[in-house]
Amino acid sequence: MKDSNKRAPGFAMQKSNYQWLIAGIGLLILGYILMSGGAAEDPTAFSEEIFNFRRITLAPIVVLGGYGTVFYAILKR
Repeated sequence: MKDSNKRAPGFAMQKSNYQWLIAGIGLLILGYILMSGGAAEDPTAFSEEIFNFRRITLAPIVVLGGYGTVFYAILKR
């Protein structure tokens, strides 16, 4: 008699979970790349470049989406 509650040995997650996980990590990398840059050529001069839409709004939304995707991948059955 087999116990239906026992789990077969192997990976902790299924293939689709790993695909979601890779997609989430890709979003995280993209978000952090979008956040980078904006440095001034002269270290004593202030650069307004750090306050543009890409770094202040878009990149944090992409990073939060990446964390949400990773969270979903871990909890998905």
